[in-house]
Amino acid sequence: MRFVRKTITWALILMAAVLLHYVLPRHDVARITGTEIIRMDFSAINRPFYAQSDSANVDLPQRDVRLINTVKKRTYLLGFIRSDREKVFVYRNEDTGWIWPPYFKFDSSDLQAEALANVSTAGNVQWVEITRYGWRNRFFTIYPNAIAIKPIEGPDVRIIPWFNIFFLIFLGLAVLFIRAMWRQFRERVIDPGVNDTRDAWDRVDAYADERRSSVSRWWRSWTGK
Repeated sequence: MRFVRKTITWALILMAAVLLHYVLPRHDVARITGTEIIRMDFSAINRPFYAQSDSANVDLPQRDVRLINTVKKRTYLLGFIRSDREKVFVYRNEDTGWIWPPYFKFDSSDLQAEALANVSTAGNVQWVEITRYGWRNRFFTIYPNAIAIKPIEGPDVRIIPWFNIFFLIFLGLAVLFIRAMWRQFRERVIDPGVNDTRDAWDRVDAYADERRSSVSRWWRSWTGK
């Protein structure tokens, strides 16, 4: 029973961690190389990873999706050698609306125009900070959703995820508070009830033993055995 309980607990923790990894915002440093709009047919596999159509539009099984093409700079440390490489990365640009996740994004068209205004060229290299959530999966055609774009000075700008830090601290404190409340509730309500139930069963067993003993004495008085 304890093994099953631990397995369920760790499974719930893993599911919560995966959900937070998908939903919480992340910040990428990249160069925008262009934008495009593609027509997509959604399947049962990748449909849950897309938000919805633009606000006030009908959400259809097939619709246009805005994409932002970028190049991200990645640093690899190979022993004592530092290797800076660039990797292409594609974002989608969709409204989240009032539903899930709660980013309340309604400005996909404006963000697409902002991406076009910050396109990097050979003569004008422009680095931007892209705030996004979600995952990139080429096999299932899944793109992370861009939330905001902000021009920055260069690729070495250090970005501190303050929102994620404060959110995780708040979440940890909330979990500890709920755990403390649950322990108090269990000590004050559940445990006394369980103890009362056990005492009641003990009294029933004692009464049953007493009745069996009385019957045995009565039978021996009649049979002499």
